[in-house]
This record gives sequence, C-alpha cells and structure tokens, in this order.
Amino acid sequence: MCAPLAGPVAAEAESLLRQLAAEGHLAVEAVERRIRDVADRLAATGTYRQSAEELLLGARIAWRNNPQCIGKFYWKGLEVRDCRDAGGAGGEEGELFEALVEHLRSAWNGGRIRMLLSAFPPSEPGRPGPRVWNGQLIRYAGYRQHDGSVLGDPETVRFTEAVLRLGWRGRGTEYDVLPVVLQWPGREPRWFDLPADAVPEVRISHPDYPWFEGLGLRWHAFPTISDQVLELGGLRYPLAPFSAWYTCAEIGARNLSDANRYDKLPAVARGMGLDTSRDRSLWRDRAVLELTAAVLHSYDQAGVSIIDHHFATKQFVRHEEREQRSGRGCPADWSAIAPAISGSTTPVWQRRYEPTRVLPNFAPQTDSWPFGEAA
Repeated sequence: MCAPLAGPVAAEAESLLRQLAAEGHLAVEAVERRIRDVADRLAATGTYRQSAEELLLGARIAWRNNPQCIGKFYWKGLEVRDCRDAGGAGGEEGELFEALVEHLRSAWNGGRIRMLLSAFPPSEPGRPGPRVWNGQLIRYAGYRQHDGSVLGDPETVRFTEAVLRLGWRGRGTEYDVLPVVLQWPGREPRWFDLPADAVPEVRISHPDYPWFEGLGLRWHAFPTISDQVLELGGLRYPLAPFSAWYTCAEIGARNLSDANRYDKLPAVARGMGLDTSRDRSLWRDRAVLELTAAVLHSYDQAGVSIIDHHFATKQFVRHEEREQRSGRGCPADWSAIAPAISGSTTPVWQRRYEPTRVLPNFAPQTDSWPFGEAA
C-alpha cells in the first residue's frame, strides 16, 4: 500500500478512492495505482481530473450522504452527465447554457422524470468554476407591487429584481419563468431565457371540484437544484445541477400554500365554501389537503412522475434499514425528511436522525448575485 497523500485535496481524493474500493466499486489494486497517479498530477498541476467512473460513483455517494433529501432510496440509480469540458478553454457561457437546457430536456424524459446530475467544470487553483445565480434552474418570478404585495413567487423577489437590473423583462404574470443567469468569476453575468420545451408545466385541477381549474394554478414538472456545490474527492464543482421528481406535498403543502409563497389556501377554502373567519373551522387544514390531492391528481393525469409523502417516507425508512445492514449510518435532517402535511401519519415521525456531514457531499453556496431594488 502506498503512503497516504499529503494535503487536503490529496487526502480527500485518497479517502474517496479507498471508499470506492471498500464498497466494492473499484478493485483495490487499481485504486493503489490511481492514488499514485493522483499524487503525480497534484504535484505537477495542483489539481487532477477524476475519471468518469469516479465522478459517477462519487456523485451517487454524495447524494447518499446528503442529509436534506428524502429520496435517497434511489441513490444507486442517479445518472451523471459529464459536462466538464462545456464552454471550452474560453468559458463560453452560451455553450454552458445549451448544456443546461439539454440537462432539463434529458431529465424531463417525456414525463418519466430521471434522477440526473450534470457536472460542469470544477474549480481549479486560481480559476474558480462557473456558477448560475439561480437556486433552481426553473423558478417563477416575483414582482414587488407598489402596495407592497407580490405578483408571483415572493421567495424570488430579490432575484427577480437582480435580473431586471440586467435587462431581463418578464410578461408580468404569476408564473413567469425566470432566466438562467450564468457567470464565470471575474466576468460579467449573462442571462438566457429557457426555451418552452425545457420548462414543462402541469396545470392543477381537482378530481372532485370542477371549479378548481379556474384558480389558474400550475407548477413546473420537476425541481432542478442548482445552488449546491458538489464536494467530491478534494474537488469542488460549483455548477452541478441535480434533477429528480417532486413529492406532492412539496408543491401542494409548501410552494402553493405557504403564506410567504403563493398563499393559495384562502382561495381554495373559499371555493370549498369553508368558514375562513376563524381558525377553529380548520379551514387551512382542509384546504391544504385538497390542494395537495389536486397536485397529485394533476401530475398523474399529465403523466408526470411524482410521489406522495407516504410512499416517500416508507422508502426512506427502507433506505435507512438498508444502510444499517451495510454498516453505514443514514445522515438526515429530520425537519427536511418529515413531510409538511400529515407528518405524524408517516413512519419517520417517531424517528430521530443526525444530520451528520460526511464527504463526499453537497454544500450550499452563498448567493453570487447582488441585492437591492430593481431599476
């Protein structure tokens, strides 16, 4: 066995490689040779390039280690697109954007959502990698009105104001898709509008309430997290968008329901004829249940992958038990795992988890865009 590599990058690289060998993904002899090769590359250039196999296997383990995700039962099925050469030597933003669009189209997969990560150029000594300003590749704009109210998504108001200053203009509706803003450190940002076929949406209706469709609710078909840095084997990938499917509670009991988001529960309750003048009528509880049921129904009708929170939590417990049998822990943040609706009826409610952070993993990044009022 060769001597341990020196330095933090080298130590993380060696740790990842030995973990891949210990879990049976790579042969021990091959790993020993690879450790020596990485040592040589680090000595010569200060960095190294991971093989496609290391990138794929490492990204899967990073997802498995992430304490924020309830869908880790499927970690072995994560697909990875190698976009490390996108943009070329000059870092062309247009080429990066086209690769992001292809990511969305591939993840959409005609409604059968794929668990997909795209890894773009990592940071190198003296040259940080590219980033997007967007927290998710697909989000709706939030326009602050003169009376202080918000048209659209209140969570994106500051981001919307930032892209307005860049020259972007939306249509001024509740569901304007925000542009993707790409930036290489030290260069001016560039924004790009997503083509319609990269932003599939689902219109929300209810199986029992014909009036529900008249509310005009919709949501994009799947989430694509884009503000997390992939920390893998000593390398940092600041642009590594990750797509999967929604749980119905994420949309129905959070995005469309939260008072600081779209706040649609009062409109649903009025349609149901509920007494909204007092909390003891439990109108919010009844409205959020029907809104979540409408989301699940609508995605099913549209043929778009989605799971309910009962199925998701049962699968998570199965993942936890499988990890224990493999001699591993199951890092999890209980507040992220317990669903926003009917949490006490799910099997994770009585369990407690430790949000232990181990590498490889995903880590949040600070916003790279400026704050302030729109021009």
